[in-house]
Amino acid sequence: MGSTPHTRRSDTRERIQRTALDLFVARGYEKTSLREIAEQLGVTKAALYYHFKTKEDILRAISDQVGGPVDELIDWGEAQPPTPETKRELLCRYSEKLRGAVPVFRILQENQASLRALDIGGRLRERVTRLSRLMRAGDEGLDAQVRFSSALFTVHFGALALDDVMGDPEEKRLATLAVALEVLGTAAAGR
Repeated sequence: MGSTPHTRRSDTRERIQRTALDLFVARGYEKTSLREIAEQLGVTKAALYYHFKTKEDILRAISDQVGGPVDELIDWGEAQPPTPETKRELLCRYSEKLRGAVPVFRILQENQASLRALDIGGRLRERVTRLSRLMRAGDEGLDAQVRFSSALFTVHFGALALDDVMGDPEEKRLATLAVALEVLGTAAAGR
């Protein structure tokens, strides 16, 4: 069975996003042009333009691809009771959702000024704020709420902070998650 035009278009968009992300990481967002993305793909700039009008549109699509699963996680978390088990599950699932997102975070971090108008960073901040509220939900005291937030930020920033540390990315992700779960455990235990 052959592919449909929609499937081919979707595959092409994903290929463009992967190629652009690789170039944004290697050369920098500002220094990468649509022409270079098209050349790397082996297509004309007009063919690229059919799918994305600007490199900002490409980055927005990449960001949405990373953010969509996090939005689903937040929706799931908002439907759960604010128990220690829910908070543990939120951390584990969030860690999983961030797998592979480090290049996107790196681009966002390194290009904050030029990307401010796109509000990609604003959407990321809103997601983290909503996750933080979920982690702090309940009637625990201030110390516990600080630990809940610290556990979340360990997962969130851990991937980016350890990006330049030698080692397997999955091992680093799991080590970061283990530390976050330890912090969460101290909050749940009331220590």
